[in-house]
Amino acid sequence: MAFGTQDDTDEVMNEINMTPLVDVMLVLLIIFIITIPVMKHSVNIELPRASNQPQDAKPQTIRLTVDAQGSYFWNDSAVDDAQLQALLAEAAAKQPQAPLHIRGDRAVRYERVAQAMAAAQRAGMTQIGFITDRQSP
Repeated sequence: MAFGTQDDTDEVMNEINMTPLVDVMLVLLIIFIITIPVMKHSVNIELPRASNQPQDAKPQTIRLTVDAQGSYFWNDSAVDDAQLQALLAEAAAKQPQAPLHIRGDRAVRYERVAQAMAAAQRAGMTQIGFITDRQSP
C-alpha cells in the first residue's frame, strides 16, 4: 500500500501564509505600546535666556596701496613711512581688528611691499591679505 502518490505533492499552494506577517505586526504593536509612554515623559529644566542684540558691524577693511614709485597710500591717502607705522599700530589696537589688504603695483620693488608687511607684523596686525588683478587670458 502506498501512503501517498506523486500527484498529491505536486499541488501548488494558492494561499499566502499570513502567520509571519501577523507575528511581525504584533511585535511592532507591542514595541510602540511600550515606547510611546516613555517618550511623553520629559524633564523640566530651566534654560538660560539669551538676548537678541545684534553684534557689532564688521570693521571696515584697510586698503594699503604701494604705487610704482614705492609710495604708501592708506585708504587712498598718501602717507610716509613714519605715519604708516603709527596708523598700523592704531589699527592693530582696535577690537575687533580690521583686516589689512595690501595692493602692490607690478612695477614696485618687492622690498617696499615686504617693508609694509614687516611694519604690519611689528604693529600686531593679524589679518593681512593681498589684492591682485585677475590675469586675462
